[in-house]
Amino acid sequence: MISSGELLEVQLNLTKAVGAGYPFNLPFIKYLNRLKIHPQVTFFVGENGTGKSTLIEAIAVASGFNAEGGTKNFQFNTRASHSELHQHIRLSRGTRRHTDGFFLRSESFYNLATDIEILDSDQDARGRKIIDSYGGKSLHEQSHGESFWSVFINRLGKNGFYILDEPEAAMSPTRQMAMLCKMQELIDKGSQFIIATHSPILIAYPKAFVYEFSQTGLALKKYQETELFKTYADFVKDSETFTRYLLRDTDL
Repeated sequence: MISSGELLEVQLNLTKAVGAGYPFNLPFIKYLNRLKIHPQVTFFVGENGTGKSTLIEAIAVASGFNAEGGTKNFQFNTRASHSELHQHIRLSRGTRRHTDGFFLRSESFYNLATDIEILDSDQDARGRKIIDSYGGKSLHEQSHGESFWSVFINRLGKNGFYILDEPEAAMSPTRQMAMLCKMQELIDKGSQFIIATHSPILIAYPKAFVYEFSQTGLALKKYQETELFKTYADFVKDSETFTRYLLRDTDL
């Protein structure tokens, strides 16, 4: 169990000497000073390479989570590839205390599932296993989408601080809609979410902060103002014309 106040603000502090390469060459670094976090839901959206996952990773590590995901109790390290950005941010927290937390990261979810199996194999057969908190069935013995959903439904609970990096990667549109319902249930019980996503469904959550990352920095946007929403809306509105334009140099 963790006990930390709700996250209110992320502050970037580059007073220490930093190099010119990654992550300090990411576009948002030049413009980020203080980033306000919504008490319920904050989304990071934007094109690949703009830094949303790097920032969410830094927030997770600075909060005490394992860089590859899980709770603060997980210590596995398949490959230390996370950036040093967490050393240069300060997290301002409120007085309302969270008593649970989880970092769900799509790109290293396999490693998390493997570590759970390794840890459970070392436990006394009569004791309660870690997998029991994730639905009781090996995450490797389910489809990618089902294993994600199993974690979301079984492991995340009330009064928690939850950081999710592209959770939609394994979920169908209908499952993403169900995720919104589950999020609301947990929020009503005091939980807080920070989510990096490419899902136009998830960012429809009402009153959330949506920060759009781009080559010119980052900006707080309304749902319908984001490039993510506009791109999907334009495609669905006239997919035939859109596709014909994209494939105009082919023989289709």
